Amino acid sequence: MSADVRGELRFDAIGHRYPTSTGELEVLRDVSFAIGPGQIVCVVGPSGCGKSTLLTLAAGLSRPSQGAVYWDGKPVELGPTRHLGMAFQQPGLFPWLTVRENVAIGPRTRGATAADARRAADAMLETVGVGDFKDAYPRELSGGMAQRVGIARALVLKPRLLLMDEPFAAVDAFTRLKLQLELKTLLRIDRPTVVFVTHDVSEAIALGDMIVIMTQRPASIARVVTVTREDRDRASPAYASKLALTLECLGVPAGSGVE
Repeated sequence: MSADVRGELRFDAIGHRYPTSTGELEVLRDVSFAIGPGQIVCVVGPSGCGKSTLLTLAAGLSRPSQGAVYWDGKPVELGPTRHLGMAFQQPGLFPWLTVRENVAIGPRTRGATAADARRAADAMLETVGVGDFKDAYPRELSGGMAQRVGIARALVLKPRLLLMDEPFAAVDAFTRLKLQLELKTLLRIDRPTVVFVTHDVSEAIALGDMIVIMTQRPASIARVVTVTREDRDRASPAYASKLALTLECLGVPAGSGVE
């Protein structure tokens, strides 16, 4: 394995079909792109186009019907892996466990002692700003707090690859903006490679180093858009231009008033 592909995730000519009662449903067709080590790539596209399918393939939860997914220059194999962390739209916390216990599950399953897992969980909960609620139960948390716990559960594993499937979709707009800023700060600590699926174009510009724009199903790549620091300033012409370009690729004409 050459050093220049360590931490790289690559989708190579991916095609994928799901069996249905009437035949096969083609979801992805000839999808190819690469994510460099430590990059944050946001994937946007129409509902049902296969964005979440890309995550399941990257995670080794299923195999593509055609093509291959590569991590560290090697094909992704089916089954669990130690380099991976995942966060979802619903944090999926176990209601019978405390916040600390929910976060400590990952380290425990990877062989950490109970004491070490608790310490790691406590430190990560402090990092994401919910340390005061480590002994609370999920029902006692607000939506934003629960989402922070879900992110803590992914990050406590120190993943080299982080897959996020619309993790902020279920919270209000103000909390979403706060979580975006906090996530950017957190990701600077260990700099994992990140695939972030979202329907929110402004979120993709705020978070991503690159935006992968998908077409309607069967989805291919409509365009790959690079995002610079200047593009993230919502008051700047650069932001307006990047927003308009991305929306246009998604079929939303300029001047529609849609963000």
